[in-house]
Amino acid sequence: MLIERTELIRTIRTNTGQALYDMTFEKPVLLVFLRQLGCVFCQEAVKDLRNLSKDLKEKNVTLCFVHMGTPEQAEDYFAGYNLSGIPHISDPECKLYAGFGLVKGSFNQLFGLKVWLRTIETAVKSNANLFAKQIGDGFQMPGVFYLIDGQIASQFIHSKASDRPDYMDLISCSLG
Repeated sequence: MLIERTELIRTIRTNTGQALYDMTFEKPVLLVFLRQLGCVFCQEAVKDLRNLSKDLKEKNVTLCFVHMGTPEQAEDYFAGYNLSGIPHISDPECKLYAGFGLVKGSFNQLFGLKVWLRTIETAVKSNANLFAKQIGDGFQMPGVFYLIDGQIASQFIHSKASDRPDYMDLISCSLG
């Protein structure tokens, strides 16, 4: 039986022990579920969010990642993108992914022609490492949730692994 998302949000703690639920009352939280830390699109997402970190800070939004690696693996990974100290949540069993409705991808969602074409484009444009070590379940689909006061204000659930969310548009729903 799936736990209601609000109840699930109450149980989640970041790498520092801070309750995610409490964080959402201090500031809105952009909760980004990554596929696996070696994925080209995961690399792209982390770079995108690093590049938006000043804009997110100006909008008073806290960025928090969910991943399937160990906290130590994630710290090393995020440090490589100049995001040391970023809040993150380790979910190697994908219980949070499932609780937020993020499923395992189908063949087309993960390996379809459009995904492969965008893989090549992303690798070339962003100098992503196609051969990075896979840390996590490569079949897991990602998603992004914007949390305010313990509730999901907006969300982006990927239909393909190669989808690229507009993070600023996602948080604009409650900033007007």
